[in-house]
Amino acid sequence: MPPSHQPFLSLDSTFWVQLLNFAIFFAILNGVFLRPVGAAIKKRRAHIDGAQSDYERYAHQIRTLRSDADGRRAAARRAADETIAAARAAAEREAESELAGRTTEAEAIVAQARATVALELNAARARQSELSQNLARTLLERAVGGDS
Repeated sequence: MPPSHQPFLSLDSTFWVQLLNFAIFFAILNGVFLRPVGAAIKKRRAHIDGAQSDYERYAHQIRTLRSDADGRRAAARRAADETIAAARAAAEREAESELAGRTTEAEAIVAQARATVALELNAARARQSELSQNLARTLLERAVGGDS
């Protein structure tokens, strides 16, 4: 049998049925799958963009807050250092004042002790001849009394 000489593509009724079938399938596919998936992708992209925007905003806030905290810590350290320096200076002044007062008291006690020693020395010197004579008499009495 000789090969049939039909054209490769013919526009008969099956073509139109297949074309209609494709159109119905595409309409169903578009309504059931493509639009919902596209809407979900858009919604997801909007969510991702929002999350990324929030992340960038929060990262900026964190940097700002950290910078502010660093500044406050530095100011607090400076204030503490100033307070410590002022307290140290006040303690040194108080110690110097106390030392001056105690030095004055010590000098007064030393002066009083020297005066007491001087009085006792003068009294001892005044009684020196009397004590010497008493000692000599006692020694003589023992010496003389020892011979008897």
